[in-house]
Amino acid sequence: MLQKLLNNKKQIGQISFLILLLVLIRAFEETIFYDPFLEYFKSEYSSLDFPKINIIKLFFSLGLRFYLNSMISLFLLYVIFRDKEMVKFSAFLYMVLGSVLMISFFFTLTFFHHEKMTLFYIRRFLIQPIFILLFIPAFYYQRQIKK
Repeated sequence: MLQKLLNNKKQIGQISFLILLLVLIRAFEETIFYDPFLEYFKSEYSSLDFPKINIIKLFFSLGLRFYLNSMISLFLLYVIFRDKEMVKFSAFLYMVLGSVLMISFFFTLTFFHHEKMTLFYIRRFLIQPIFILLFIPAFYYQRQIKK
């Protein structure tokens, strides 16, 4: 009983640490990452033109942020479920979804300047760890169905 409690404390500590890392990425986003759309989407952007951007710098910044959030999310999945196959599958999903989102973001940015809300939501999926909010309940449900 005591051992199980200590293991749960260790797991809860690891989960808390990983969530703290996600929060820190969000808290220091303005200083760590290049993203001129941070201020743009905080303002009344519907009547404004897009800000001046360095497309290469933006691409690498969004890619780095998605990568960091994905790695932390994958560690979080492993800590919660202790299933390497699930983490491998999730890594594959992150690669596919990240690629599709990055291509969609730059395609929308380049060719559809009037689609500001589309750009907003695609960017939101790239910079926020939203997929972990979908994966944890889905994998938990799948595990419960198998039992």
